[in-house]
Amino acid sequence: MAITSTVCTSFKTQVLTGTHNFTASSGDSFKLALYTSSATLGAATTAFTTTGQSSGTNYTSGGSALTNITPVASGTTAVCDFSNLTFSTATVTARGCLIYNDDKSDKAVCAIDFGGEKASTAGDFTIVFPAPTATGAIIRLA
Repeated sequence: MAITSTVCTSFKTQVLTGTHNFTASSGDSFKLALYTSSATLGAATTAFTTTGQSSGTNYTSGGSALTNITPVASGTTAVCDFSNLTFSTATVTARGCLIYNDDKSDKAVCAIDFGGEKASTAGDFTIVFPAPTATGAIIRLA
């Protein structure tokens, strides 16, 4: 089992067919779900799955909604960003996560490996997104 940080292949083709809308306030609803090291997530992931998902106090199956920030250009690269996400007062362990489109049949966007197990015990478990730049954004099209 492994989690590989990548934009999912199915998402790449769906972008070209206009499936996803990342526009803030009027776009689709995206969620972030946490996963343990027993999960298999990567380029071949096509949709949210409960297999290998984390569980714990103040963490609900399916994760939590993300706040979209309207995509912009950074030089010649289109970038997408989200506001940081906090699971408050959570007791949970995760190796990685999956961002998926809750409005479009839970279609996968990207898988992210945290590089090791991350845990919180009755504390905040926060996902901090990188700056929306051509070299740092969580989703970027160059």
